[in-house]
Amino acid sequence: MASIRPHKNGYRVEVCVRGQRDSQVLRTHREAKAWGSARETELLERAAKTPAELHTIREAFEKYRDEVSCHKEGARHEALRLNAFVRDFPRLAALTLAEFDTPHLAEWRDARLEKVQPASVNRDVNLIRNVFTKARKEWKWMEHKPFDGLDLPPDGPPRDRRIHPWKEVRPILRALGYVSGQEPRTKQQEVALAWLVGMRSCMRAAEILRLGSDTLSMKTGVARVKHKMQYVTKRPRVIPLPRRALRLLRVVQHREQCFTVDSASLDTLFRRARDSLMIQNLHFHDSRAEALTRLAREVDVLTLSKISGIRDVKLLLETYYRETPEQIAARIAKPAAASRRPAQ
Repeated sequence: MASIRPHKNGYRVEVCVRGQRDSQVLRTHREAKAWGSARETELLERAAKTPAELHTIREAFEKYRDEVSCHKEGARHEALRLNAFVRDFPRLAALTLAEFDTPHLAEWRDARLEKVQPASVNRDVNLIRNVFTKARKEWKWMEHKPFDGLDLPPDGPPRDRRIHPWKEVRPILRALGYVSGQEPRTKQQEVALAWLVGMRSCMRAAEILRLGSDTLSMKTGVARVKHKMQYVTKRPRVIPLPRRALRLLRVVQHREQCFTVDSASLDTLFRRARDSLMIQNLHFHDSRAEALTRLAREVDVLTLSKISGIRDVKLLLETYYRETPEQIAARIAKPAAASRRPAQ
C-alpha cells in the first residue's frame, strides 16, 4: 500500500512493489492517494510481465550499440545500420521483443530488397541476429528465435573484376600524381601508394592505413595491425609481407605513421580519380583480390590463407581468386609447349 506523508509542497507519496520503488510530491492528499493507487497497479502489472514484454526492439538495438558495438573496430558502421533500422522502420522498432517474430523480419527483408542488393540485406541480417542472440543468451530479454524459418536472399555471384595493369593501374596512378620511388607528399599520392601496397600485400585499406613504426618491421617483413575481430581474439593480425610490398613501403618506413590520409578521404580520392578516367566498376578493395590472385601462382594455399587472414578456403577460392578459366588455360599450356621443343 502507498505511504503518504506531509511535505512542504503538499504530500509525498511512496510506493514499493517487489523491490521497485517510486515517489511523487503532489498538492493534495486526494491527488497523492490517487497517484499512489494508480502507480502501484502499474508496477504490479509490470512485475507480472516477462522481460520480452517489457523491452522493445529499439531498446535492444540501442543497448547493443552502446554496450557491444562500441568495442568493435566497425562500431561506427554497426551504429549506422542499427540506427537506420529504428529510423526507417519505426513501427517495427516500437514492437516489444515478445511481439516481434519471423513475419516482421520478412516484412523488413522484403522492404530492404526493394532498395539494396541481397548482400547488403544479409550483412544486416547477421548484425540483427547478433543482437537477438545477445538478448537471449546474456541479457535474458527473450526466449524465442525470430530468425527461425526466415528465408534469406541468396547472395549474388561473387565479383570477378580484375585490374588491368596498363589500362587502369597506370592511368589511375598518373591521375593521383604518383611518382615511383619517391615519398608521397600529397594525400592523392598516399592513396596511390596505398593502392599499390594493397595489390602487392593482400591487405585491406584499414590495415594499410594503420602501418607505422610500431606496426611495421621492415627487418622481419612482418606487419602487426589491429583488425575488426580483435575484440574477440585479443590479438592483432600478423601479416607476412611479400618482397614487392616491402619495396613500395621503403619510402615511408621512416614515418611514425606511414599514411596520414584517413579512410573516408582515401575512398573519396580514389573514386574521384577513377571517375575522372571513366573507369567502370572498380573498387579500392579489388586490390586485395588482385593481390591474392597473383600470389596464388607463387605460394601454396595454406601460405596464401596465412597472408590474407582468410581461413575459409571456399571463400578464398570463390570470392578472392579471380583468374578466369581462359587465363588458367593459357598459363598451363605454356610449360606443355616448352616441353615439346627439340633439345639443342
